[in-house]
Amino acid sequence: MKYIFPVLPLMIGFVLDTILGDPYTMPHPVRLIGNMISACEKAVRKFMPQKLRLGGTLLAIAVSVSSFAASLMIVLVAYRISPYLGAATEGILCYYLIAAKCLKDESMKVYRAIAQNDTEGARKAVSMIVGRDTERLDEKGIIKAAVETVAENTSDGVTAPVMFMALGGAPLGFFYKAVNTMDSMIGYKNEKYADIGRTAAKLDDVLNFIPSRLTALAMTVAAFILGYDGKGAYRIWKRDRLNHASPNSAQTESACAGALGVQLAGDAYYFGELHKKPYIGDKQREIENIEIITVVFAALRSIMIGGLS
Repeated sequence: MKYIFPVLPLMIGFVLDTILGDPYTMPHPVRLIGNMISACEKAVRKFMPQKLRLGGTLLAIAVSVSSFAASLMIVLVAYRISPYLGAATEGILCYYLIAAKCLKDESMKVYRAIAQNDTEGARKAVSMIVGRDTERLDEKGIIKAAVETVAENTSDGVTAPVMFMALGGAPLGFFYKAVNTMDSMIGYKNEKYADIGRTAAKLDDVLNFIPSRLTALAMTVAAFILGYDGKGAYRIWKRDRLNHASPNSAQTESACAGALGVQLAGDAYYFGELHKKPYIGDKQREIENIEIITVVFAALRSIMIGGLS
């Protein structure tokens, strides 16, 4: 039994996520991390308005270290009482860090709205899972945004936290999640966040460097298994994997674009400002609503491949 304890929390986390998904109506530690980031940002802007870069570095250290320390304390106390209680407690913490079912459910809301010709509903649904402005998106833009976010968040929301939990349990997973949450909240390269979010964005780039590439390779393997263009996935990944301001975001997006034979990315609006972005993939055909389902199943198979490896 002692040999199964290191992997048991991860197994518990996966099972709970598969059955329950994200607990919208329950206290969620990642939401608490988000609240802490917001509070720290306000404090930095109030007390260090002329030193936002330094304040942002202190913010990143405080949030990531406290997230790691709090989860470590919970796990250590639980294991000290009983190894079974420890494994169960850590398993629940792991569950909070895995977002596979949430990613599937939220993207399928977009698919169903498009299928019902409810463009406004689809626009609202996709706004819940992307960081860009969605008011100007037409149907094709909505579908493309959904496919891109599933591709990217397969790494950010599932395989990356799992890799960190496999290395250092739930505490290291919470360290990663804190950094990733900071990047999603303040890691923008605009006038408002360029200084305060710089450290968080750079740290997120470092932590996701290996997971994003391994996930892209897993997606390429999944494309072969599922009967999509595996050769195209690998070719476009090699060619377009750096077609993004982030060194990691285009990794999985390029593999998906190649596997599906569609073109992703391109210009997008953030906070009302147009950002010129290169395209990812070749436009062999128009992107269709079914691609949302396709990329979800490819993502899930990639997660399985990553787990087995």
